[in-house]
Amino acid sequence: MRIGVITFPGSLDDRDAQRAIRTAGAEPVALWHGDHDLGGVDALVLPGGFSYGDYLRCGAIASLSPIMSEVVDAANKGMPVLGICNGFQMLVEAHLLPGGLVRNDHGSFVCRDQRLRVENTATAWTNGFETGAEITIPLKNGEGGYLADAETIARLEGEGRVAFRYLEVNPNGSLNDIAGIANERGNVVGLMPHPEHATEEGFGPDTAAAMRNGTDGLTFFTSVLRTLALA
Repeated sequence: MRIGVITFPGSLDDRDAQRAIRTAGAEPVALWHGDHDLGGVDALVLPGGFSYGDYLRCGAIASLSPIMSEVVDAANKGMPVLGICNGFQMLVEAHLLPGGLVRNDHGSFVCRDQRLRVENTATAWTNGFETGAEITIPLKNGEGGYLADAETIARLEGEGRVAFRYLEVNPNGSLNDIAGIANERGNVVGLMPHPEHATEEGFGPDTAAAMRNGTDGLTFFTSVLRTLALA
């Protein structure tokens, strides 16, 4: 399986995403924001970072990059797409996911090992988890507060499209402790924490169960491989 990782000006987690894909057993394919070619990949990752310096709004300029027209078209046709942190911001700016991401309610950048609860295991990127599982994924953002109008929040909750929820502490003021969401079809998922930083034993979050939690993020990538294999 070939999974594309798109690099934008200011991306800084693209290489980490490629490594995570390789660790999961797939072939990472480097893609460039200025192209109109997805290179025949089977799935896509929009990585974290500070695309275009986070000018205007985080992810707003990147969502207008040439390659994003192909991303939107592929996502609408069912291709699995994962947006991580800045990539999540791009997905909402491109209207592939509803709502928006705003500055953390405490006004400061946050970097921590974040506990999450898995709420939806019916997506292309979460089917390897058990519903209600608690995992630890690194988090690092300054504008990660998820918001949407009351009707959208009610729809997300009612349709089970909240994929992940913050546990123990809400690090950025996200409504309903929402850490990640999915589209109706379940092929597009966006979240603020960084699963690509928790894919290898001994190199993940520093917790009492580090040898297990250090690989919690790998399930995102093995899940999409399962999805593709069954397609």
